[in-house]
Amino acid sequence: MFKYLIKRLLMLIPVVIGITLLIYIVLDLSPRDPALTVLGAGEFTQEQYDAQREAMGLSGPLIVRYVRYILNILKGDFGKSWFQGYNVAAEFSHRLPYSLKLGIYANLISILLGIPLGIISASRKNSMTDQTLTVTSLILVSSPSFFTGMLLMLLFTLIIPIFPTFGIGSGFVENIKFLTLPAVSLAAVLLALTMRMTRSNMVEQLSSGYVQMAAAKGLTRRQVVYKHALRNSSIPILTVSSIQIAGMLSSSVMVETVFALNGIGSLLASSVNKGDYPVTQSITLLMVIVYMTFNLIVDILYGVIDPRIRKGGGRE
Repeated sequence: MFKYLIKRLLMLIPVVIGITLLIYIVLDLSPRDPALTVLGAGEFTQEQYDAQREAMGLSGPLIVRYVRYILNILKGDFGKSWFQGYNVAAEFSHRLPYSLKLGIYANLISILLGIPLGIISASRKNSMTDQTLTVTSLILVSSPSFFTGMLLMLLFTLIIPIFPTFGIGSGFVENIKFLTLPAVSLAAVLLALTMRMTRSNMVEQLSSGYVQMAAAKGLTRRQVVYKHALRNSSIPILTVSSIQIAGMLSSSVMVETVFALNGIGSLLASSVNKGDYPVTQSITLLMVIVYMTFNLIVDILYGVIDPRIRKGGGRE
């Protein structure tokens, strides 16, 4: 297991290098000149323009600037905002807890509801319950998270004033109140996908020969469903859930904006609008690291669930 883990970690190194280089090149090719944006519409000399580009780290060959950027990242220096002057790492440490709370809450909602509802739907295939859950999942998966958020805000803050509208609370209970609507908005699509994936795999497993054999041997319905069918359905369910969980940070951009949450998502939206490259690059890098971390965790869990994967060195 240790060798398997080391191998997966080493495989991440070229991926990180390739993705960070791609991000750097794409932002560098942007038609917007950050130096001109900072200098404004007033008059300035060529010397002032060159000095501004030098101060922003935009002078010199691209590969030299990229290497300098990576070396600074390795030292924990994410740079400073070009427009507001704050330290990016310090701003991250301030905003990240809000996004983490929102992400954890949304993930708990999606997993704790999505998997049981998928099992219920598969166990009662073609029943009214199954059809109702299927239609509900189609509606949820077709609705953008920001649209769901606005509907929830209209319903539960104006028509039925149960939850607060904007911001974040100070204590645990207050946090729950403020984060419930954003978390439900963010979790809706993931819940629907998890439920549909669970249902489809459980239906396939429940109709397989080994499950019918287990039932013929006298095992209860609960034992057949949870001990046999669910275990063999866990890998594809885990795959979909991990991908969606990792992608929640990017999905939270609009949700945090709608609900005025001071998290990483809203920071990314504002930095993109302003062309604040140090902030945009750092947040994008954070998203990549989160995504790869979840994939690594899933790889490890695959090896735990199915030893054949671990012996083969990875997923098929």
